[in-house]
This record gives sequence, structure tokens and C-alpha cells, in this order.
Amino acid sequence: MLTSRRLEALGNGVFARTDQAKQAYRENTGAPPLIDLSLGSTDLQPPVEILQAMAAAVEEPSSSAYCLEAGTAPFNRAVAAWCQRRFGVDVDPRRQVQLLVGSQEGTAHLPLAVLDPGDRALLLDPSYPSHRGGLVLAGASICSLPLSRERDWLPDLDAIGPDLWDQLKLFVLGYPHNPTARVGDQELLDQAMARGCRHQLVIANDNPYVDLALEGEAPSLLRSPGWSDWGIEFFSLSKGWCLGGFRLAFAIGAEPLITALRQVKGVVDFNQSLALQQGAIQALTRWADWPRSLHGVYRERRDRVLSVLRSGGWSCSTPEMAMYLWLPLPADDEIQTLGDETYARHLLQRSGVALTPGSGFGTGGQGWLRMALVRPTDELEQGARRLVAACP
Repeated sequence: MLTSRRLEALGNGVFARTDQAKQAYRENTGAPPLIDLSLGSTDLQPPVEILQAMAAAVEEPSSSAYCLEAGTAPFNRAVAAWCQRRFGVDVDPRRQVQLLVGSQEGTAHLPLAVLDPGDRALLLDPSYPSHRGGLVLAGASICSLPLSRERDWLPDLDAIGPDLWDQLKLFVLGYPHNPTARVGDQELLDQAMARGCRHQLVIANDNPYVDLALEGEAPSLLRSPGWSDWGIEFFSLSKGWCLGGFRLAFAIGAEPLITALRQVKGVVDFNQSLALQQGAIQALTRWADWPRSLHGVYRERRDRVLSVLRSGGWSCSTPEMAMYLWLPLPADDEIQTLGDETYARHLLQRSGVALTPGSGFGTGGQGWLRMALVRPTDELEQGARRLVAACP
């Protein structure tokens, strides 16, 4: 069957490959139970009142109908009120807010809205896969801005010369950062936004972990001067409110960018059911502080798993953000030669613990593994002990 060149460039994605490896492991009936730490899909549950609001609204006839843009007005107003409380920033709920079917959907569709084929776009390396995927689908000419452990996984914006800044049409960031679990800082986003205004390029920050910074305050593009001219920021209820499977998110940005994104979505999808939107409204209004209540759980998980790994000789730094550990491959020549994806499969086969290879987030992630802290603490410790036992 004929397929497009863009599909070939897109590839099948690290999560799809890891899922195949997990399925193969499950088919080995004599193996220990799988401990899946490869996805940022938490075991923690949302407030029951949010689920009750959704359940009650499901019985309303409107919940089973298509939801056009006019139907999202109550949700947009809740987002605007949350934004004012959270950041002290006033936004127009009609012109500067867009409901999304998950922030991954928004970041993948934005390039289609603002780029022509061949336009140059800048991407962090490593970065979340949908950032690159959206640029590939839009036919962008992709420039990578490498991150490194030596710079604490923060980009050097001065490494990009003025001529390239002038050529760029879109710069996609994501702080707090997935996969490295670094929070980043406000100065970085301010500097990026200043370049966006100076060189007239769109600055997009993917920010689903804004309420899950365990150390320090998470940055936000909405605090940066100029965001309402050239900026757009993506937020999600998946992580902070533990609603990943419900696919609820939103973008806040400059009016022309929201209008363009809305136009693309108009030919791709409608919107989430009004019943799910009712749950999101409850989350943003009555349960706005809920994500911070998770900090203690994630901090305990992080610290106890790190203790096991470090006692077993695994060198790893302490992440500032909830949900992930960013682990270097053991300093063994044979393991380094194998590479992170092969070694992740090796660990899965020997330990029954599924991790995500860092190279799936870009070449800058080669030699690293991402562990998601998405199981109860005792199970995480068991997984860490299995990993230590499987290492040479």
C-alpha cells in the first residue's frame, strides 16, 4: 500500500515500539509480573467529585451531541478564571482560550496552523515526541537546539545566531521539561518570548506539569511580556488532576494563534463531550489546588526509588519535577555500545520493568532512560530492586 513520505519521516514512535516490547513480555507466562513505568499515566485517582460531575452530566441529552465552539463557552470562562488566580493574568475566554482533546493534540496541530511546508522551526532535543511529530506532519524544516547534562538540560539561546532567528517561524519549548524532569526557570521563557517578539516568530510552551514542580515555582509563558502577541501555551488536566484518559486540555495564547488553531481543529475534530467538560470545570474551579496535594506522594516515591537505585550503584540526579526519573545508562562499555533502546528491552526481559529509552525523545536523549513514577511506592521500590539486580 502506498503511504506518504511524511508518514515515513514520522516513524512509529517510541511509545508504540515500547508497547510492542511489553506485549511480547506479557506473552512469556513464566516471567514475573510486568511493572510498567514507561508511560506518564498515573495510578493516582482524581477527586471523586470531578468524576461524579461527569457522571451526572452524561445523562443530559446534550452530552451525547456534537459540541461546537459555542458550547465550550462555560469551559473557556473557567479557564480564564483559573488563569487569573494561578498567574494573575487576564485572558479573553472567547478569543484567547481553546479547548483541546489533550495537550498532545494541540501541540501536534499548531504547526499545521502556523507553518507552510519548508518553513523553519526550532525544537528542543530531547523533547516530547508530539513536538517533533507535529513539525514533521506540517513539512517544516526542523532545527534542533541540543540540551545537555552539563547545562542542566537548559538550552543556550545564544547558540542560535541572529540570521537563524530571523528565519524561524516557530519555536516549541516545554518547561517543566519532559523527559528530563527539570523545572526550568522563568528567565528562560522570558528570553525566548523576547526573541519571539523581536524576530516575529511564534513561541509555544507545552506546560502540562505546571503544578507538579517539587522544587521551586514552575515557569509559564503567560508571565512573559509579549505572550499575547506571539505566544501560546498548552495546559492539561491529565497530570495534575489525574485525568489522562479523559483527554482534557486547553491552550491560551495570542488571538491570531488561537483563531488559527481553532480553524485547523474545525476540520479535524469537534470538541470533548459536554459531560467531560463539566468535570474539567469542577477541576479548575473547586479543585484548583488539587495538584499541589500530590507533591508529597511524588516526593516520597522519588526519594525512595532514588535510594534503592543509588545503593545499587546507579548514578542519577534528583529531579525537580514530579512523575519522572531521568536515568543515565550504567557506565559500562558493553551497555553503552548496546544503546538505550536495546538496553531498555534487555532490562524489560531480565527484570520485567518497562522504561522508555531516551533516544525516543530525540538524539539528545541517547544514553538515557525515563522512569515514570506511576505506581504505588512499594511497587516502585520492587521495580527499582529488579533493575539493580538486572544490571551488571
